[in-house]
Amino acid sequence: MSLPVHGTDTNLADSTIVAALPRLILDCDPGHDDAFAILVAAAFGELIGVTTTHGNVGVELTTNNALTVIEMAGLEVPVHKGMSRPLLAPLRNATRVHGETGLAGARLPAVATEAASTDAVGFIIGTVRETEDVWLVATGPLTNVAAALRAAPDLSERLAGISFMGGSAGCGNVTAVAEFNLAADPEAAAMVIASGVPVIKMVGLNLTYQVLVGAETITRLRAVGGGLSEVTADLIAHYAGVYDELYGWRGAPMHDPCAVAGVLIPELIGYERRWVEVELRGEHTRGMTVVDERPRLDLTQSNLEVGYTVDAERMRDALVEAVARFS
Repeated sequence: MSLPVHGTDTNLADSTIVAALPRLILDCDPGHDDAFAILVAAAFGELIGVTTTHGNVGVELTTNNALTVIEMAGLEVPVHKGMSRPLLAPLRNATRVHGETGLAGARLPAVATEAASTDAVGFIIGTVRETEDVWLVATGPLTNVAAALRAAPDLSERLAGISFMGGSAGCGNVTAVAEFNLAADPEAAAMVIASGVPVIKMVGLNLTYQVLVGAETITRLRAVGGGLSEVTADLIAHYAGVYDELYGWRGAPMHDPCAVAGVLIPELIGYERRWVEVELRGEHTRGMTVVDERPRLDLTQSNLEVGYTVDAERMRDALVEAVARFS
């Protein structure tokens, strides 16, 4: 199933571009699902840079993983290494899910390139100031994003918007109520949500748990053929196996590409405006996104949109198509 590329008319005989692809910087912590987020971002948008952060594993490894995915896909996208630890919170990781390297389960080639810089925050600031209509999509802890907004408050008026994978309008995953990315740096998340960026899209666990990938997606990826298809299929096989072992699920949630799709393939995700606060002090609730579900007359004044619905089948199609484009 071929998905439309947002912003272009692919049915025109002369392939005339009628509108530019959305530009985005992807701030990530690869991670199995971040690897697919990179591919979806490059396939359906104008990916102008990747920045890395601590998160699923340490920033040295997340940077190496981002470079690996970009090289395997044959992309020419700069990678900028970012923050190695949260603003205030103790450092945590998700090696239980993603393995010691962050991309367990696949045989990966050695990286041949290096990061373009070790200043992800500076890259974000400079790029947003010099480039119109940039979306900042974050699929890891929000440390880099918060640091950039704190250092350059004018970015809140320059950005087209922020889309982040994190939080939940339901249960958590590292605690009963807190999701990993926000629990990893709650202060950064609170700063981003309060930043005044005109459009902020939150894609949380309540949505991403609807997009499970397993045996069927693995079969489809292997059918694409090529090294990238085999690696991505192996990554999902490991990732799904972890969720089977931990929770008995027949598939693993593909969290991070959903935050990308919310910008590049917006018809896949349904959002509702909500007021959201990040809990910073609770003994059992630190890192929780407190989503106000009460009917309120002032919802139109909120700049935060919470994702609730997703076309899971078309999201899985987008994952396979993104791999096919670079195989």
